[in-house]
Amino acid sequence: MPKAERMVDVTRLRPSTAYVFTVRARDAEGRLGPPSREVRATTPAAVADDSAPTRPGDVRGRAAGSRAVQLTWSAAKDDRGVVSYDVYQGDTKVHSVGGNQTAAVVTGLRAGTRYAFTVRARDAADNVSPAGAAVRLTTPGTDDGRATAPTDLRAASHRADGAYYLDLSWVPPRTETPVTEYQIHLDGRAATSLVYGADAPRDRAEYSFYAGREAGVVHRVRIRARLADGTWGGFSAERTVTTGAGR
Repeated sequence: MPKAERMVDVTRLRPSTAYVFTVRARDAEGRLGPPSREVRATTPAAVADDSAPTRPGDVRGRAAGSRAVQLTWSAAKDDRGVVSYDVYQGDTKVHSVGGNQTAAVVTGLRAGTRYAFTVRARDAADNVSPAGAAVRLTTPGTDDGRATAPTDLRAASHRADGAYYLDLSWVPPRTETPVTEYQIHLDGRAATSLVYGADAPRDRAEYSFYAGREAGVVHRVRIRARLADGTWGGFSAERTVTTGAGR
């Protein structure tokens, strides 16, 4: 699944069958991280139900501070009952609540940012309703990027097998959930992305990547984090590092 997504619907399973799922992250060089803890689930017996719920109605929203929104809607209808409501930010599912709930709070947002949310109903046969009317709102306040930027970025270089690598370390931004994805900019352009699995660092992160075979090349580097709401946080302070110069 794409690195920007945090949820996935697993389809084409068999009824009345036990499954065990794990998740692994893959970095830009194709290396797999360790698997997450196992999640076990058993699919229900087959039910002949091809009818999707009706769309949720009267969808409304309001900002709940500068980093959260509260959404409400009227219940959808289904001949066998609604089991959950899925909240989407754009095309990405960001939250789910039980079928007996008609409200949700979406957290981890950025101040002064415009968002669009929709809600869909889901029944026990995994039929999904059309989206309710989109709610567009802007969280209050301003965001200069400093609160969401990695801090204390350090940059050095080392040589291995005739090539030079840049060694970075930084303190992740203090967000409600661990940051699992970073984007590294080299000399003013996006150079590579770093995606962590379940064990994303909270105190200090480290990463090394290939920078070429020539010594004495000066590079400018900075980094930013993808936040829980899918947007990019602010950039760290920029650092200058020269291949072959060490720390």
